[in-house]
Amino acid sequence: MKKPLVVALISIVIGFAIWAGVTYPRIGGEVLTLARKIETTLYGLDPAEIEISDSRLMSWQGGPESSAETVVMLHGYSSEKTVWMRFASHFTDRYRVLILDLPGHGETAFDPALKYDSVSQGERVLQAMDALGVAKAHIIGNSMGGFIAAQIALHHPQRVRSATLIDPAGVVAPNTSDMERMRALGRNPFEMSSREEFDTFYAMTMSQPPWLPRMILDYMADDYIARRESLARIFHDFHDVDMLDTRLSEFSVPVLLLWGERDRLLDISSAEVWRQGIPGAQLITYPELGHMPMLEDASGSSRDVLDFIAKH
Repeated sequence: MKKPLVVALISIVIGFAIWAGVTYPRIGGEVLTLARKIETTLYGLDPAEIEISDSRLMSWQGGPESSAETVVMLHGYSSEKTVWMRFASHFTDRYRVLILDLPGHGETAFDPALKYDSVSQGERVLQAMDALGVAKAHIIGNSMGGFIAAQIALHHPQRVRSATLIDPAGVVAPNTSDMERMRALGRNPFEMSSREEFDTFYAMTMSQPPWLPRMILDYMADDYIARRESLARIFHDFHDVDMLDTRLSEFSVPVLLLWGERDRLLDISSAEVWRQGIPGAQLITYPELGHMPMLEDASGSSRDVLDFIAKH
């Protein structure tokens, strides 16, 4: 084979490899976006923007007209509204549903000028409710979203019918989680620089994660890598700030706690701190689930929440 032909073939192979490396995760993102659009359409969830004082919040909204009681769903740190899709599908027949992308997450932009502590984020949730004419709602939050939901319930009980806290942040755990052990060694699993580190992180988020093809996981990994600096800032603003350990006895709204016993990010030992501290708080744990029961078992966890909020 002549040298110029060999060089040309090698160039084609290298070019194809570069194209595939760039395009492959992007295709994963497009597939994921399409799948989400199909699911939300099936579940009756429509995209909508909500203007508040310092942000333009992206949301999904569904359910009956405004006369129905409203359920607000708040995702965790580094996550987005998509984690609630299947869970929310069990609510839209009866409740008006509002699912937010909190500032710095999902389709809602990160702004370095904002504060991302749980109290500030809670105020933004209330502004979103005001913009939609929602005076009072059932608030459901997971992880950081649970922390935010708890702050709203504590500081604005007149706006809250009930609060469901799913593996919430916000108190000091008696036992150390896998995440805190990693942080003690100088590494935050949420802040990553490679797809391999994302795989380690993803395995920590759920005990029974829904199956996703590799190209979608690589797309998600690349997205986390791209957001590393903004995620670090958000974590700094809310983690271990305005903790609630000494204020749990002040809660006056009905509270349900859900916790996956295999949670590796926020240890299950926290559940008893919340339950014993909040007057009348109810606790349900899931032996086979991890940090996001609403995603790992949307049907079972939604049934428990629906039973609870129907009484309040």
